[in-house]
Amino acid sequence: MEISDHPLTEARRYGYVEDGGVWLRPTLGQPARRIGQVKDTEDDALRYFAHRYEAFRAKIDELLTRLQAADNQGSYLMKLLHLQDQAKLHDGLGDYAALHERLRAAEAQLNESVVRNRARNLATKRSLVEQAEALRDTVEWLSASETVKELRQAWLKTGPVDRELTEELEMNFQRAVQHFFDRRKQFQADRKVLARRTVERYRELVAQADALKNSDQFETTSRQLKQLQTAWREVNGSLPKKQAAELWTKFRAANNHFFERLKKHIESQRLLEGEARPGGLPTTPEESLARKRALAGRAEALLELPSNQGITQAKTLQAEWKQSGTVRGPESDALWQRFMLACDKVFELSALDYYLRKRQAEGAAPLAPAERAEAAMTALRKFVESDRQELAVLQDNLGRLSQTVANDSFRQLLQGKIRTFERKIQTKTDLLNLFDQGSLR
Repeated sequence: MEISDHPLTEARRYGYVEDGGVWLRPTLGQPARRIGQVKDTEDDALRYFAHRYEAFRAKIDELLTRLQAADNQGSYLMKLLHLQDQAKLHDGLGDYAALHERLRAAEAQLNESVVRNRARNLATKRSLVEQAEALRDTVEWLSASETVKELRQAWLKTGPVDRELTEELEMNFQRAVQHFFDRRKQFQADRKVLARRTVERYRELVAQADALKNSDQFETTSRQLKQLQTAWREVNGSLPKKQAAELWTKFRAANNHFFERLKKHIESQRLLEGEARPGGLPTTPEESLARKRALAGRAEALLELPSNQGITQAKTLQAEWKQSGTVRGPESDALWQRFMLACDKVFELSALDYYLRKRQAEGAAPLAPAERAEAAMTALRKFVESDRQELAVLQDNLGRLSQTVANDSFRQLLQGKIRTFERKIQTKTDLLNLFDQGSLR
């Protein structure tokens, strides 16, 4: 039985021997070409070049297998093109046309895959740019920093897009990310300056309270300490928990020391003088309410006065309010809110007037009434935005504070600051509305 010699059969199908040389038949649009010579027998020479073809085909099989399993198939494109060129020049005997067609089909499939992948990559990168740009005005620094980190990792993992879009997308993404980091750096620098000023202000208030705690001028000192308490709430600084708690403890201790002494002094005076009330003060809840209604109305009318006069009278009204008697109930609470909001508007308007006059002193041209109103509204919007940012930081700090007894004092301090900022924002917003309606100039 005759044994089949497949390599020799295939070699004779695609080549032949002539004049002592081995020839490859015409293929891939090229004429027959000599690829080697006969060294021993013609059959051995044909088999040798058939095996060279098989080795080349195996190389292509391996490449196509790796291509199908690869995540980044685009990196195989140049290898496919190189093998297509090699198929036209390789010295062997076999079906090079079939190999070339397989390589071309793989190239076409790869190009389609690259187009799909680049379209998907383009959509992904545009989404990442939009997400980075959405952080332009955020003040949630911790969570936003994590988001930026995740966006950068996603950007690095996303494959390429068409070359003409690459530079623009990269520039837009990096610009958005850098804008965030620039804002965060400025915020941190501002916070350090604010923290330093806050510590200095708190220490100053502690020193003033300590200097007053042993005073025997009870009426005057009581008023001064209450003013210090108001000043403390209005500092609105954000400090590390331990440092804030230490300062607050010292300040509260000085106040408690004085008011315990005041309490004992009042008791001793009552024992000596009885329970007689000072002349002219309200003696019934109805009289107190009437007095408070009148004070609230007078406070609301102060906006019609020049700011310097309004501030003086507002302080006078606040002193009168303290002497108007104690009344409990919804109407009393509502009157207190009306009164405080009216006084706050006077103080905020005075601060705004000072800000505008300071700008005027720096060389700005005199403003007509309408221009001054517009400048006031612009300044108020800026102040409101700043207050909202500070409020957001305080609320975030309060939310992160653990619910332990040791944090009660600091928690109360934060809650007081939050209420103060909410009042500031409401007051400035009301003034904005008054300017917008033409009620203020």
